[in-house]
Amino acid sequence: MCPAFAVRKSAASDPERAYVLGMSQYAVFETAIGWAGVAWAESRLIGAYLPQSNPAIVRKGFTRKFPGASQAAPPPAIASVVDRIVALMHGEKVDLSDAPLDVARVPEFNAKVYEITRRIPPGQTVTYGQIAVQLGDRLLAQQVGAALGKNPWPILVPCHRVTAANGKLGGFSARGGGETKLRLLAIEGASAAAQADLFGQPPARD
Repeated sequence: MCPAFAVRKSAASDPERAYVLGMSQYAVFETAIGWAGVAWAESRLIGAYLPQSNPAIVRKGFTRKFPGASQAAPPPAIASVVDRIVALMHGEKVDLSDAPLDVARVPEFNAKVYEITRRIPPGQTVTYGQIAVQLGDRLLAQQVGAALGKNPWPILVPCHRVTAANGKLGGFSARGGGETKLRLLAIEGASAAAQADLFGQPPARD
C-alpha cells in the first residue's frame, strides 16, 4: 500500500485517530473575532478550529492533530464553507448543515449526535436532554455532552448551541470555555447569551 494512503491500524479501536497520513491540508483565515481554520482530506472536512487571537495558534493546533498536514488554498467546496463561517462570525444567519464532514472518522454514536446538532439554526439552542430524547433515551444526556466535548468541527457542528437543563449554559471544551460559548451565542443573537456578562465571569459548568 502506498504510504500516502496508509491508515493507522489503531483506527478501529480509536476512531478519533483515524486520519489518513500524508493527505491532510488546512487553511487559516481571518474572521470578525479572530483567526479560524479548517482542515480537510480529499475535499471532506476532518477538523475545524475556533477563532483565535493569533493564526499561529491555529496552525500549531492542526499540525499537532494532523501530523504531516500542509497549509493550502481550499478547494471550491471547502472555500464555500470558509466564506460562510466568515459570514456567520459577522452575525449573518448562515446555514452550514451541508458542510462536507468526514463523519466516518468519529464513533457512530458521536456521528448521530453531530447530525442532530447540525440542524440547530443560528440564534437557537437545545439542551443535551433534548438531543438525548431524539436519540431515543433521555438518560443519554451525559453521553451527548461527552460526544460534543470531542467535536472535531466546532462551528460546523455548532455544539455552542447546546445548553444544559434549567437554563444553565453547560460546559464548553473549546479554548475560552464558557466565555467563548457565550460570545458565539451573542453573535448569533441567541437569548442564552444574556445569561452573563461576556466580559465578566461566565456561568459555572454543570
